[in-house]
Amino acid sequence: MPCTWITSDLQLRLILTLFLVAECLSVGMEGPKTSNNSMQQMDSVNHSSVSPTSSMERKQSTVTLHTEVETSQSVLVDTKALLTCPPVRWPSVLVVTWEIVLRDKPPCFRAYRRDTNQTTRGNCTDKRITWASRPDKNPALQVDPVAITHDGNYTCQIVTSDGNFHHEYHLQVLVPPDVTLIQTEKGTAVCKAAAGKPAAQISWTSEGDCVTEQKPYWGNGTVTVQSTCRWGGRHVLNVSCSVSHLTGNKSLLIQLSQGAETPAHLKILYIIAPIFIILIVVGSIWLLKISGCRKCKLKKTEHTPVVEEDEMEPYASYTEKNNPLYDITNRVKTSQVLQSEADGMNLHTIYVPRV
Repeated sequence: MPCTWITSDLQLRLILTLFLVAECLSVGMEGPKTSNNSMQQMDSVNHSSVSPTSSMERKQSTVTLHTEVETSQSVLVDTKALLTCPPVRWPSVLVVTWEIVLRDKPPCFRAYRRDTNQTTRGNCTDKRITWASRPDKNPALQVDPVAITHDGNYTCQIVTSDGNFHHEYHLQVLVPPDVTLIQTEKGTAVCKAAAGKPAAQISWTSEGDCVTEQKPYWGNGTVTVQSTCRWGGRHVLNVSCSVSHLTGNKSLLIQLSQGAETPAHLKILYIIAPIFIILIVVGSIWLLKISGCRKCKLKKTEHTPVVEEDEMEPYASYTEKNNPLYDITNRVKTSQVLQSEADGMNLHTIYVPRV
């Protein structure tokens, strides 16, 4: 079907071209005839100046026009792009063709034939490239959403009974870069504009010893720009990085932790001071610990007898109550005491005089 369609389209163009050439020849022949008839009736000088003008006007009204327009259009990624065809008289339209040539892809086309009200396409597989509306009403093309791969040329060709019209678009897809500003080491800052399209431009305030490099990003047309700056022995505290891009400008500010070279005696002080503080803290803890231990020992020495007596009493009472040997000894002692008391009573009885 595509081959048949292309062949019939070429035949239509050939017939239209032959018709227009024949029309131009007839107009060219009528011009001299008109001028010759006029020369018989009027002065030769006057008629020679009038006849070429009238013939040129008639030629301009009938000769086929070939209008070509080229436009560069930039569109932001992930947005919608609308491409329109040249303005023409719609009743005179015969064929509308969009030719699409993308980067690293074979060309493709979309076409509309008015006499049969049919649309066709060849080798166009991207579903994001479609007619903006019905091609019989508006033959504009749309890309929605736009991706990086849609960079390329889009040409609208319209064949009409009045002539051929071309409008070519050079579509450029813009990708905003990801901007970062960091400090890597003393007195050094790095500003990076990553994955932008086209490449961004970086400038610094304050200016220093800067090195800027560009690196392609993943081979998709985007570029990463990185600028590294050093300020040497200059006393720089605040620096700003400005990134210029077609999608907009951006500026970042950073405060450097050390803007100048630190003197040698300060370096030594920075090293010794923490060690000295640590020694003081450790010594204080050690002294407090020693004094606390001494106090504990004194307290233990003073309270030791009381504690031992208090602790032995319950044990002694328990031993006295529950030890069998202790019970027997008590019984023996008790019997001896009773016996001595009895003897004493007997002796008293004996030696008491009678009244």
